[in-house]
Amino acid sequence: MAGNAEVASLEESFRKFAIYGDTKATGQEMNGKNWAKLCKDCKVTDGKSVTSTDVDIVFSKVKGKTARVINYEEFKKALEELAPKRFKDKSKEEAYEAICQLVAGKEPINVGVTKAKTVGAVERLTDTSKYTGSHKERFDESGKGKGKSGRENIVDTSGYVSAYKNAGTYDAKVKK
Repeated sequence: MAGNAEVASLEESFRKFAIYGDTKATGQEMNGKNWAKLCKDCKVTDGKSVTSTDVDIVFSKVKGKTARVINYEEFKKALEELAPKRFKDKSKEEAYEAICQLVAGKEPINVGVTKAKTVGAVERLTDTSKYTGSHKERFDESGKGKGKSGRENIVDTSGYVSAYKNAGTYDAKVKK
């Protein structure tokens, strides 16, 4: 049988694939979709001796009659069922060892996941240094937003006209 570290690695792979794509999953049970994904990602299915149909048949065989998921013990039985089919030239025990090594330590692969890419127009539209008019007032020199002060007109109660260069100098002149 497999070593203690390999069994723990196999169980870890089971849990990772069991929770893949399901936010409510606990990792204790695996559905048929995730079982098929595990077999595909870990190269258990090779397209010749083991096909996706074989994987589905084995899943149906090891799960309970009315069940829709398998637990870890049923998962190991399913691997035992597929092992002689995948490794025809090996004995049943050697085939099971080999299939466990294929699965152990693996994680779900995200194939075909769309990556967000920025197109030239997006960069041009979000570059705050090119903003004009009232929109320009909403950002400081570094491009960081000013928050509320950038959106609201703050009333100047100093008594001076806006943009007056010598604002705040009256008291100094009067006291002289």
